[in-house]
Amino acid sequence: MIYITQGRYTQSAMKGMIANPEDRSEQARALFERAGLRMLSYYVTFGEYDFLIVNEGDMDLQSYMAAAVTAAASGGVSDLKTTVGMPAADMKGACEKAAATAAQYRAVGQG
Repeated sequence: MIYITQGRYTQSAMKGMIANPEDRSEQARALFERAGLRMLSYYVTFGEYDFLIVNEGDMDLQSYMAAAVTAAASGGVSDLKTTVGMPAADMKGACEKAAATAAQYRAVGQG
């Protein structure tokens, strides 16, 4: 699975990075590796979010959430949003499963 996480730095984190500039990607990499993931990329972004991290790995969502909670509890990041990505072949499999039950499904207001 692919996990794409976006977030914002807090005001205190930004003050700290100005006072002591550092590359935060190494801390993020270590955090996610402890959770069982391999960080593919870490981007600083403009716009709604300050960073975007792409991780890869097969793990349970509880372990991923533990890493995200650790980062959030530090006070340095906020507004974390994670999107789980899956290979296109998995979508094909999901559609095949849906085909087996679609005829029995009734849409809202159609019954």
